[in-house]
Amino acid sequence: MPSVSAALLRATALELAVLAGHALLYPTGIAGERRPEEAPAARVACDLPAGEGADRPPVVFLHGFIDNRSVFVLLRRSLARHGWRHLESLNHSPLTSDIRTAAELLDRHIEEICARTGHHRVDIVGHSLGGLIARYYVQRLGGDHRVRTLVTLGTPHAGTAVAPLAGALPIVRQMRSGSGPIEELRLPAPGCRTRFVSFWSELDRVIVPPEAACVEHPDLDAVNVRVTGIGHLALPVHPAVAAAVRQALDVAEPAHGSTGPTGSASVA
Repeated sequence: MPSVSAALLRATALELAVLAGHALLYPTGIAGERRPEEAPAARVACDLPAGEGADRPPVVFLHGFIDNRSVFVLLRRSLARHGWRHLESLNHSPLTSDIRTAAELLDRHIEEICARTGHHRVDIVGHSLGGLIARYYVQRLGGDHRVRTLVTLGTPHAGTAVAPLAGALPIVRQMRSGSGPIEELRLPAPGCRTRFVSFWSELDRVIVPPEAACVEHPDLDAVNVRVTGIGHLALPVHPAVAAAVRQALDVAEPAHGSTGPTGSASVA
């Protein structure tokens, strides 16, 4: 118990520090991201070491509840330093009230990104609610033909019991166990082509219980990665998580229609 309490205190202190830092960055992410013109393939190849980054699919970042794209500043920088060239952060409205509607909007964004970059598939990194929206798109709207790997950070895949006083908000009710969208994600998903990597922390005080952030579905190719020593807000900014996310994205294309048993891993 003393060791658990000490770890919780350290994680809480880190959460407060992350919250303070994010409060400073938040205004920079309110406006949508500018869409620069894509550089010609020859120019991209010249800007990179030989063989690095040119064939990687775009990575799309999707933030959580009442947040914006600024939460991914450090993670984006980490991927860019290691050769990822197509990195885009999407804002969904703070007034979003329905996961299904947000997933339909994500569908349109992904189609636009694929048309603009010339890639047929993308990877998605979603924090909290963002991961749930992305999973609904993949699993229920046919987005698995566009999404190669979906990485989720502290996403309530099985629902969360936190924030009972916020139950007046429709989007919060949809993040609870037993809600319509959560139950739809339990339905069969044969042949799903997307690979899932779900990061969860035993010190996450937003996802209750913490294991609800794991993907548990017999039809999905999923790996659940346990993170120790940090809480919910630190997941998108912690260097160890960033390294594990890079590793999760830097994999070969899954076989068409492949599925497999849910696996597990850990990040200290």
